[in-house]
Amino acid sequence: MILDPIYFILVGPFFLLGIFAQAWVRSAFISGQKYHTVLSGYQTARKILDKAGLHHIKIEMISGTLSDHYDPTARVLRLSPDVYNNYDASAVGVAAHEAGHALQHATNYLPLKLRNLIVPAAGFGSNLGLIMFFLGLIISLKPLAVTGLIFFSAAVLFQIINLPVEFNASSRAKTQLANMGAFSQDAQFHVSRVLNAAAMTYIAATLQIVMTLLYYILLIFRGTSQQNGRI
Repeated sequence: MILDPIYFILVGPFFLLGIFAQAWVRSAFISGQKYHTVLSGYQTARKILDKAGLHHIKIEMISGTLSDHYDPTARVLRLSPDVYNNYDASAVGVAAHEAGHALQHATNYLPLKLRNLIVPAAGFGSNLGLIMFFLGLIISLKPLAVTGLIFFSAAVLFQIINLPVEFNASSRAKTQLANMGAFSQDAQFHVSRVLNAAAMTYIAATLQIVMTLLYYILLIFRGTSQQNGRI
């Protein structure tokens, strides 16, 4: 499939954009680690949560690098060691972003609710849906391929809904840090750089999966045209 020129034309540019975005995130994160802050990642997240009255939300440290996330089911904010312990702009930015998700959850932010609702369907679509799609193509059973593609569309929808969720969390993070008064403009600049780089990864991932869906649709039409041509 990846040798298909059409696939390369449609998806290739956004695959390369994703690689660039990941490199930008790593570069921005490393650069931000060099800028010292008065609060650690943990302290920043705790202050944001407490200010919003979310004292019941726990903050835990987990293993991994940039494995940070907010668990809405357990109501726990989990931070990687580099974010939890460190006093730098990168740690502060990531921690504030994840705290932003907790604020979204507390205020019933609609896109977050929609994203959480579609998670099971997205997981099903990105796995079994693709199996059904390719099996349908292999055995020339169009209804099976179309059904698989419909399920895969749930994963595409998840990525699209995820964009405003992530952008809003970053926006909340920047606002909270500015209102906190504990960080200089230089620190906030480095935080914004990290968050903006992360935003590019979400954009690249969304564009890549949307164009992949378009390519799969073209595969179905191409297969139908070839079958009609043989009749």
